[in-house]
Amino acid sequence: MTDVFRVGDREILASEIPRLLKRYQLMPQFLQGLVVDRAIADYSCTDEEKQAALQKFCQQHQLTSPEAQQGWLKAHGMTPADLEEIAVRPVLLQKFKEDIWGNKVRSHFMTRKSSLDQVVYSLIRTKDDGLAQELYYRIQEGEQTFEECARDYSQGPEARTGGRLGPVPLNRPHPAIGKLLSVSQPGQLWPPRGLAEWFIIVRLEEFHPAQLDDAMRSRMLDELYTSWMQAELQKLVSAEFDRLSSLSPSA
Repeated sequence: MTDVFRVGDREILASEIPRLLKRYQLMPQFLQGLVVDRAIADYSCTDEEKQAALQKFCQQHQLTSPEAQQGWLKAHGMTPADLEEIAVRPVLLQKFKEDIWGNKVRSHFMTRKSSLDQVVYSLIRTKDDGLAQELYYRIQEGEQTFEECARDYSQGPEARTGGRLGPVPLNRPHPAIGKLLSVSQPGQLWPPRGLAEWFIIVRLEEFHPAQLDDAMRSRMLDELYTSWMQAELQKLVSAEFDRLSSLSPSA
């Protein structure tokens, strides 16, 4: 007997569901759910963790009364058991992440650190070498502030902020500027130098080194998980493509 899924007065064959998921652009979420199911299958929660997860879920969705919870369950066609399963899913997934990548977070952080460090810097750019030299000496001698010179003479959008840019990741500016900033001390003013068609003056204002605190650790863990998930989804997509290719008639 063919399995049939009923929605209102419509009957949908089980064999139609993959096509509909693709049509509604839900296939990626569906496949990701399958990957997560497999990943967390061997993990469990204590009763205390279940209660905490349920409470958190209900607070996030404003299900603060039995009536609100019953209304939500009815609207989603779910049972209390379904709600519990959804609520504890993030907890189980977090356990999986910690188990698989918890001891790799620090090395990943060190690999990524140069793109996580933040800088605030000031920039003046002009196509006139002589003007760049003059502005540099004015700033160095205290005749004018960097901000005044940038507002009056810089030829890029930084003129609107008095030359001040950031905070931005250290690898965000042009590589030549990033290299200067990486070896600068706050307040260090660099003489004009050529960069493409420009002559630039750069000063580091603030340097904020990335720290492996709890928030950063969570971010690094999520990055490792996301890379793994993308690889797993690609495997599934490739396998499906190969399967469909094998069913196509030979040319």
